[in-house]
Amino acid sequence: MTASAGTVKTGLSARSSFLAAIDPPRRLTMIAAGSMVLVVGLLLVFVAWNGIRLFLFDGQNPSLLFNPTWLPAEGTGQTGEWGLLPFIAGTVAVTAVAILIATPLAIGLALFLSEVAPGWARRIVQPSLEMFVGIPSVVYGWIGLTVLVPWLRINLGWLGFDTGFSWFAGSLVLTVMILPTITSVSYDALRAVPDEWRTASLALGTTRWQTIRHLLLPASVTSLATAVVLGMTRAAGEALAVQMVIGSAPVLPTSLTAPMSTLTSQITVDMGNTTFGSTWNDALWTMSLILLVISVSFVVLVRRLQGTRRWQ
Repeated sequence: MTASAGTVKTGLSARSSFLAAIDPPRRLTMIAAGSMVLVVGLLLVFVAWNGIRLFLFDGQNPSLLFNPTWLPAEGTGQTGEWGLLPFIAGTVAVTAVAILIATPLAIGLALFLSEVAPGWARRIVQPSLEMFVGIPSVVYGWIGLTVLVPWLRINLGWLGFDTGFSWFAGSLVLTVMILPTITSVSYDALRAVPDEWRTASLALGTTRWQTIRHLLLPASVTSLATAVVLGMTRAAGEALAVQMVIGSAPVLPTSLTAPMSTLTSQITVDMGNTTFGSTWNDALWTMSLILLVISVSFVVLVRRLQGTRRWQ
């Protein structure tokens, strides 16, 4: 019986040594991480390959990135014009106006929540911001289509909003969508500044506004810039909500009151009208590649900003 118990003990010890040697949790974690890296890599390669087909197989010149004419001619026997400049410029224009409107509002709200608002106000506003982040984009687009667009047409038609669908309408919808993101990240950035710094500043006789202006904002400027870049990433990649209110006109943006189009909105409009492998379809894939490059650039910028926090 003693020999049997010794055999069992030896077997258990050998099994424990085997498990310790292979380390299953570590191996499973490495496999999961490697799988994610592989999926992302394959996705990047797939989008990049399809994005350059327009130049490799369709005989298009890269100069079409600066061509202002978009005139698809699939199935008509005519040569189409595949200029992407209106959509690139439209994406930049809509995002820029949205950021210009949202940034002061978001940072101002973050400062209020962080430095001025009482505790009960924070308990109400912060969950509300999280709720706004979770609202589907189609809801924002539908509200813009049924409320904002008619309001612009009826009340501001004398300014040039003939139909209501416009660059300004798209930027306003994006402003509402990115405001919670910028506010939440900005609030976390301001609260990350040590409380001892606030106390020391006030002890020196400064006012609350002087503390905010000369201490909090300079100390958290890189994190606030990160919040703005994250908002730009959300704005540049938004498709459905913008497409519902912007008018989808493939022209260069020249007026806040005129319809226009963006990369995402044009992909949404045209993706059901093309066949895979056609020039039109390849042009849409090129738009996707441009969006991917923009997104990756924003991610790299965020990483650089996070590594340069001034107060650390």
